Amino acid sequence: MKTKRKYFYLDDFEHRLLVGCLMTARNEYLHDGKPMEDVDDLILKIIDAPSKKLRVIEEARV
Repeated sequence: MKTKRKYFYLDDFEHRLLVGCLMTARNEYLHDGKPMEDVDDLILKIIDAPSKKLRVIEEARV
């Protein structure tokens, strides 16, 4: 079965916010003694994700 992929387009602020939230979750898992391998993998995926430039085309107002 083919794995579905989802793509998210984040600006710099959103990217930093997402990484910060994941790091907070990781620290809470570490404090509680829960396994955090999945969170670590997700953090690495987010940090290593390639950036893509998007073109924004504005419609002319009439």
